[in-house]
Amino acid sequence: MRIKWMSGAIALLTASALLLTSCGPKQTEDAVKVRIGEVTRSLFYAPEYAAIAKGFFKEQGLDIELTTTPGGDKTMTALLSGGIDVALVGSETSIYVQQQGSGDPVINFAQLTQTDGTFLVARKAVNGTFDWNALKGSTFLGQRKGGMPQMAGEFTLKKHSINPQQDLNLIQNIDFANIASAFASGTGEYVQLFEPQASMFEKEGKGSVIASFGVESGKLPYTVFMTKKSYIDKNGDVVQKFANAVQQAQNWVQASSVDEIADAIASYFPDTDKEIIKSSVKRYKEQGSFATDGIIDEQEWNNLQDVMQSAGELKQRADYKTLVNNQFAEKAKQSVK
Repeated sequence: MRIKWMSGAIALLTASALLLTSCGPKQTEDAVKVRIGEVTRSLFYAPEYAAIAKGFFKEQGLDIELTTTPGGDKTMTALLSGGIDVALVGSETSIYVQQQGSGDPVINFAQLTQTDGTFLVARKAVNGTFDWNALKGSTFLGQRKGGMPQMAGEFTLKKHSINPQQDLNLIQNIDFANIASAFASGTGEYVQLFEPQASMFEKEGKGSVIASFGVESGKLPYTVFMTKKSYIDKNGDVVQKFANAVQQAQNWVQASSVDEIADAIASYFPDTDKEIIKSSVKRYKEQGSFATDGIIDEQEWNNLQDVMQSAGELKQRADYKTLVNNQFAEKAKQSVK
């Protein structure tokens, strides 16, 4: 009898629990996984790591899977083949895809950086204002041909009346990952470097930052989150949540100190000295490299194409409205505070 009563009580409790569950508030839905492929691991992308580390993507119901796919070609291949959902890479790659006649265009929807991220490093410090004419006749270790760093570098050199192919001994056949070590081993008198290598060389006495290609080449959609048009058509709500998280991170980076930013992103650079992280973030923040919102301005888009055209890498100019969709970034800027 007692056993029957207990069985009945358990059944009643179970039924009550089910009833309460069905009548109560809905449980939180499972987070949507979004796979990001970044073109490289770089302190230049500090707002991206802040968005993950500070939980901004998580707050939007997104589960981020971040992988590094070295090189714009590999990143774009991963995106086009469905290996990733979103790519963080230079806007020029979306133009290259269009030039190849893709039926599913790659759409730029949220800008992360708005200047070139490289610096001109010399073996010796320069006293006073740097004279760009000092580069003429020198051995210059540049970036890979066809990539945005190389194009922005050459655009800047031409701006200062230097013909990269005629006035310099220009070296461009070294892989991106090996450029810093090549300079450290004695190749070149000048080199074009990203952070943290530039700050590391200064600390180690191997070189001195004498100019910024980011400042010299002006604002442009240098690194942007992009995805295929078909993904946007099917997952517009996910793209909006993504843009919201990016905007929240951009707001936070603008309002936060260098120390706070360094603390938030340090886990993504376990082998980099904390002071180097701070120096790099400070340099990028002071020159306005981190975009304050995800909106890709048409003027910046045109500047990008001017840079590409100057480098001989643009078959024909790409239509801004075809490859840029600002609706998500604009909504995020209005709603995220």
